[in-house]
Amino acid sequence: MSTIPTATRRRVLEALGVGTAALAGCASAPGAKEQSTEAETTPQEPAMNAAQQTDVDRIAADPTDIPDPIDRSQPKTVSVEMTTKEQVAEIESGVTYTYMTFDGQIPGPMVRVRRGDTVELTITNEEGNSMPHNIDLHAVRGPGGGAEASMVTPGQTETFRFKATYPGAFIYHCAVPNLDMHISSGMFGMILVEPKDGLPEVDHEFYFGQHELYTTGEAGEKGHHDFDMDAMAAEDPTYVLMNGEKYAITPDRYGAPSISVGDTARVYFVAGGPNLDSSFHPIGSVWDEVWQQGSIAGPPNKFVQTTPVKPGSCAIATLHAEVPGPIKLVDHALSRVARKGMMAVINREGSANPDVFEPEA
Repeated sequence: MSTIPTATRRRVLEALGVGTAALAGCASAPGAKEQSTEAETTPQEPAMNAAQQTDVDRIAADPTDIPDPIDRSQPKTVSVEMTTKEQVAEIESGVTYTYMTFDGQIPGPMVRVRRGDTVELTITNEEGNSMPHNIDLHAVRGPGGGAEASMVTPGQTETFRFKATYPGAFIYHCAVPNLDMHISSGMFGMILVEPKDGLPEVDHEFYFGQHELYTTGEAGEKGHHDFDMDAMAAEDPTYVLMNGEKYAITPDRYGAPSISVGDTARVYFVAGGPNLDSSFHPIGSVWDEVWQQGSIAGPPNKFVQTTPVKPGSCAIATLHAEVPGPIKLVDHALSRVARKGMMAVINREGSANPDVFEPEA
């Protein structure tokens, strides 16, 4: 445990521009340097340097990489391990950035458990990282959502347990000082706590996450983008992204997942923020059902065109395919789509259905 008095820690955090709400995320950081993120986020001069060599080819999570639905009727202990990583990757071609992630992907891996399960969660801060990290899960009843228990400095590992006492889809995120920068840089994901009776069966499930990224330079400007704290304070992002990269889940980037005409699909969506609401809309369809805030304990809304998702929250939505063609998943604050990179695509494949849509009437 830290030996720094609480009042002293509070003064340090306030000097960094982090309020007392962040104290829960740093109180148990052995040897953590609370001011370490300040030097890392000072905009560079000149504003743009040459693009850096990337550590990974892809930071965008595969939206089909989801744990299987729960098929048991009794609770169990579920072991989950995650590693925090700081890695250089491309936002778009020729534009690099040093991301922060859980397990090297954005959003971080979906954790899927059943109400009543006990989760044993192990967090490792990869050796060679420059900053402390932790995890705050909104599915946890406990100090800081687990942030105090999981604070890890580079090379350190911590484990804690919690019981999943309520169902729903909940965000998890890093919650150290300058937590908004860490989330903006990619440190967020979803934990799904299924109800005891499980979820209705669907043909496909997909997992997406939105966040905004505040950088030096303009969107599309070639080079290595530093983080811009002033732009974040002004809530003026350079990019608004789905799964961490510009138009990542589209045919022109990594490809789009597909469903067939007649299929049903469930979409899990987490808004990392750290600041902007999402107006989540499927162009070419509507949401057949939406569980707002990921609140699957209650009834869904029906036939929703655009659902608001607050930063630090989730949505669960279903749709079905009646005609072929793309469904474009967007934030209907459309300048974010046209100017800042916010779009993903799900393809519908199969025979035309002129009773529903006839393109050449």
